[in-house]
Amino acid sequence: MKLLVAVNPVSGGIDKTESIAQIRAFCEQKTIDLDLVMLTGKSDHALIREHVRTGKPDRLVAMGGDGTIKDLAEVAIDENLPLGILPGGSANGMARELSLPADLAEALEVVATGREQPIDVLNVNGEVCLHLSDIGLNAQLIKYYKQNNWRGMFGYARGVARVLMRRRVLDVTICTPHQEFHRQGIMVALANARMYGTGAVINPDGDMSDGRFEVVLLRQFSWTEFLKMFWQFQPYDPHKTEIIAAKSIHIETKRKAYFQVDGEYRGRITKIDAEVMPGALRVLLPITNTN
Repeated sequence: MKLLVAVNPVSGGIDKTESIAQIRAFCEQKTIDLDLVMLTGKSDHALIREHVRTGKPDRLVAMGGDGTIKDLAEVAIDENLPLGILPGGSANGMARELSLPADLAEALEVVATGREQPIDVLNVNGEVCLHLSDIGLNAQLIKYYKQNNWRGMFGYARGVARVLMRRRVLDVTICTPHQEFHRQGIMVALANARMYGTGAVINPDGDMSDGRFEVVLLRQFSWTEFLKMFWQFQPYDPHKTEIIAAKSIHIETKRKAYFQVDGEYRGRITKIDAEVMPGALRVLLPITNTN
């Protein structure tokens, strides 16, 4: 077996030296041909594609946060290769969504011996989205969080306080192939998954393998609704949170809205086109995982 393992050395603010040594030792013990690629944040896509072209790996493996996983996933989709995940970020939302082990030794076993599971991805304005995209409140929070280089839960709380003071109501038109909705709200999420990297459950019935996604509209801010996302889930109030299942969607806003894809701020926009790509990505999961 040939593995291409791409490592983001700065993800999560964690030194990867010991982890890299553990990866090398594991592959040597299992007689696995290892191509270890250190990412720099510059031209990573081109670097990964070059290693795929020359090394012809059997599996791609991402070690880092959700951004690193997304970069590898885009290549995996294009090259029709399975993707393994070694959690190495601060939140590891994708790994948690897929119930992957946090322990590196266990995660390496999944990469080497796990089963392949096709999952859906979204095409959002021409960009691959694995997890969640949104406009409004959360995208604004991500902008402030990264712009000010805030860290940890204190930084997150600081960001929440700031966006709540500056939140704006969005006038949105949401069109599916069969219906048109005119709504007002503070946030619209396109959810392929259930939860954000923070653990906030925005889409409790989400399934990454069901051939559809959910549009989650937060009509108004409510501390009760907000707390439901972090504690044992209780049904949302439909007057405050509306969920629409779709396979494709077109959204327009009257004013430009903050926009993010998989935790990366993409600026302010007035239009979104999104569609599901069923089973487009094969991920490696534990043999015993039945999700």
